[in-house]
Amino acid sequence: MNKTLGPPRTDPAAGDDSAAHHPPTAAPSTGPTTGPARRRRGARTPGSLSRFGVNAILLLVVVYTLAPPVWLLMASTKNLTDLFGTNGFAPGRQFHLFENLRHLFAADNGIYVRWLWNTLLYAGGGAVLAALICAMAGYAFDKFTFPGKGAAYGLVLLGVMVPSAALVLPTYLLAAEVGLVNTFWGVFLPGLVFPFGVYLARIFSASYVPDEVIEAARMDGAGELRAFWSVALPMMRSGVVTIGLFQFTAIWNNFFLPLVMLSNQQLYPVNLGLYAWNASALSQGHPDDYLLAITGSLVAVIPLIALFLAVQRSWRSGMTAGAVK
Repeated sequence: MNKTLGPPRTDPAAGDDSAAHHPPTAAPSTGPTTGPARRRRGARTPGSLSRFGVNAILLLVVVYTLAPPVWLLMASTKNLTDLFGTNGFAPGRQFHLFENLRHLFAADNGIYVRWLWNTLLYAGGGAVLAALICAMAGYAFDKFTFPGKGAAYGLVLLGVMVPSAALVLPTYLLAAEVGLVNTFWGVFLPGLVFPFGVYLARIFSASYVPDEVIEAARMDGAGELRAFWSVALPMMRSGVVTIGLFQFTAIWNNFFLPLVMLSNQQLYPVNLGLYAWNASALSQGHPDDYLLAITGSLVAVIPLIALFLAVQRSWRSGMTAGAVK
């Protein structure tokens, strides 16, 4: 007897075991898109975030650097009314720069020219001599062996870590003992001491002056001074220029030492003279001195810019001077 077999019946109470043996097929999941599709939706990568952060910081640095010179240039073109009545970063209603310059160089019988000349002597002469002294000291620390060398170089490094402002009062007391207070030498001589320059000079001597070259110069009959002047110093030219620039800027911006050391206005550097004009405008009610201080500050920036533009070629080309092929 033939029976037609149909599909197996399942007990509703027992449940359907087929689901356990044959789980349903899961729908394909859509994971996060990567690559060009993700970038097309505008998502930022870590690299773009870092570039954005770096550019933002650089923009802030540029604004911080350029804002004071721009304000100074705009303020120098105004008269006293426009100086206090217009926006600081906008030009005045009329152009008064040349009038302010004439007033600057004629004020107090041309004392501003005297202040500029004093500053050039303090900074220019001090930077040249300090760079030469540092080059000789750094060369000696690098090439010679002598008793107490380590202790002496340790004192140099200690001098690097001591702030220059902390040495002003001891320097004043020493100058008072030898009668140098309120004299040109009381400001000029301290500018010849530059411990950081000695540290740089030793590094440049070790990097650009091979010991073999000095030994060859000695074998050819050159003395120690001749070997330094004719062989080592040209190789260290980039270092000497760098040290000179650093010290020139430091002396030019030095304010505290002349303030303590000098009382004669004929010996003032330009920054102390500008401070005196600004103090006169504040305390003695001379508003015209504001324009003198502002215009004088603009003129005082020009020698620094001219110096850096003049020596940048020697600075860059000197980096390869003395290379051993």
